[in-house]
Amino acid sequence: MSLRHDALYASRRSPVLADNVVSTSHPLAAQAGLSMLARGGNAVDAAIAAAAVLTVVEPTGNGLGSDAFCILWDGSELHGLNASGAAPAGWTPERFAGLDAIPFRGWESVTVPGAVSAWAELAGRFGTLDLPTLLAPAIGYAEDGFVVTPVIGELWARGAEMLSAQPGFAANFMPGGRAPRAGERYRNPDHARTLQTIAESGGRAFYEGVLAERIAAFAAEHGAALSAADLAAHRPEWCGTISGGFDAQELHEIPPNGQGIAAIMALGMLEQTGIRDLGPDDPRALHLQIEAIKLAFADLYRYVADGRWMAQVTAADLIDRGYLAERGRLIDPERAQEHGPGAPKHGGTVYLSTADASGMMVSFIQSNYSGFGSGVVVPGTGISLQNRGAGFSLEPGHPNEVGPGKRPFHTIIPGFLMQDGAPRMSFGVMGGPMQAQGHVQMVLRTRLWGQDVQTAVDAPRWRFVAGAEVACEEALPAPTRARLTEMGHRISVEPPDSAFGFGGAQLIARLDGGGYAAGSDPRKDGQAVGF
Repeated sequence: MSLRHDALYASRRSPVLADNVVSTSHPLAAQAGLSMLARGGNAVDAAIAAAAVLTVVEPTGNGLGSDAFCILWDGSELHGLNASGAAPAGWTPERFAGLDAIPFRGWESVTVPGAVSAWAELAGRFGTLDLPTLLAPAIGYAEDGFVVTPVIGELWARGAEMLSAQPGFAANFMPGGRAPRAGERYRNPDHARTLQTIAESGGRAFYEGVLAERIAAFAAEHGAALSAADLAAHRPEWCGTISGGFDAQELHEIPPNGQGIAAIMALGMLEQTGIRDLGPDDPRALHLQIEAIKLAFADLYRYVADGRWMAQVTAADLIDRGYLAERGRLIDPERAQEHGPGAPKHGGTVYLSTADASGMMVSFIQSNYSGFGSGVVVPGTGISLQNRGAGFSLEPGHPNEVGPGKRPFHTIIPGFLMQDGAPRMSFGVMGGPMQAQGHVQMVLRTRLWGQDVQTAVDAPRWRFVAGAEVACEEALPAPTRARLTEMGHRISVEPPDSAFGFGGAQLIARLDGGGYAAGSDPRKDGQAVGF
């Protein structure tokens, strides 16, 4: 990995270079993770502590009712964990008859939350510190309060405007009748007590004990399907990873039900193009990436679902090198096109990364899905629930059609890069449909074009929307936007905080001489730290 840092873009941050590093979207979370490393914990301990703090200090993107995924290198082997929850047993297609889509907010968007199970599973298998120790910083910030940061303050106000009428939201997130502003202190003692219960029970109380009972009782009060039995049935899954790449770089992602497969597909298609001959900011290079993402997304939305329901077209079919070569040849190097799905078989969110001196590296993501998720907060617990059920389809026969016990299509994806059997980079780019696109941009910038992790994070981003529509950041130069328009793309300029925005990236790359380089996104309030 290159260490040359030319400050090519707006941010003037430098990568953090150290033997033990943590990169998150909030400084207090980064420091909580680092404190675990300082007391002798490992990268998994650091990740859990940081993730727990993020549920307190960044409720606009995640909470105790989130889902989570993780890829980790234990020093000799790569592991993948899927801790996303399933639909309640009562979620048959008939339940949503007459609707065009699953409700986006409220109880009818809530599936079983999996984040707490991820913490417990990771701590039990790979952690060295106990859960009470790991959750202590989060408990402290919930009980004693924390000062709201600028980005979170703005997102909090927007969320409160939309969700104040959802059950439990205002009582938990609007003290004094409004969202706390940047610079104000916010306390959530209910959240602190729940974290304490989770710590003392090893996470079990969330799924089979007092917390599960309170979640289920509140669901029943509002006529929701989520039950104590649904919570008790949840198990996180060690699912391994799927992989593919570009030249010698091997990108690893969690298998479907997530969208990470789209990043693998796009990189495989780009191998067929002339992108190696172009610079990182050449509009022709951006064009090729956009076209590859278009092709990947056409397949993503047609075929990807909970892997158990991908019977006709599997993940292996979608990342088959021959199929990707075929799809890649459809890319016109000079003109934008619109593509439908191919035929592989003919017939909000928070992300964090940690790494330690022993060589362990963790790529971890947990998310509500959209902002505060469903907007539902279980009274007296601080448990805000995700709206992942909105990821289901109501199209009859679609592999992602809603069904009991089925995991919905997920946008959250941790990324991990390997080369020649060795770990190279733990990374992620939070932000809805931006995530797979962000993975492609980060891999190419760091590995093909040799940019250091902070430069790659700082670079202006684009996001394919639909058809010929492409959103880009204001920092993308006007001549570049004009050239893309000439090539047939419909370019719009958006501020970084619009809709899903352009993500929030955290990257940790392993250095050839030992140690790590960490970068953190200036679009967020976070930081990379190390020692």
